[in-house]
Amino acid sequence: MKTQLIKHTQKNKKMKKIKAKIKKQEEELVKTECIDKDCPIHGNLKTRGRVFEGNVIRKSHKRITIEFERMIYVRKYERYAKSKTKIHARLPICMDKEVSIGDLIKVQECRPLSKIIHFVFIGKINNSGAKEK
Repeated sequence: MKTQLIKHTQKNKKMKKIKAKIKKQEEELVKTECIDKDCPIHGNLKTRGRVFEGNVIRKSHKRITIEFERMIYVRKYERYAKSKTKIHARLPICMDKEVSIGDLIKVQECRPLSKIIHFVFIGKINNSGAKEK
């Protein structure tokens, strides 16, 4: 009976070590290589068309929302008015840690990925604190 308990605890220790090794390997894979097929750098997603720069106002799993201002000409008053535009963009898993709310980023158009996502994150321009200070 005691020998069975000893064998069982030894197996548990070995399993914990194996799980820890696997977890470390997964973290290294995410850092170096992306498994995401909708990643413009590591996957097969082609980018084309328009490029926008804007501030991140919302961040969720695999998606960010950016907002930027643009000037629109109002013909009736013969003047320009400021308008804000929100765009939803795909955020690849490999770039998830480098983006936070308030950052100035660049997105580029791609094929429609869902009902509202037609853009993909390309790169980061400024940190949230660097622009305001």
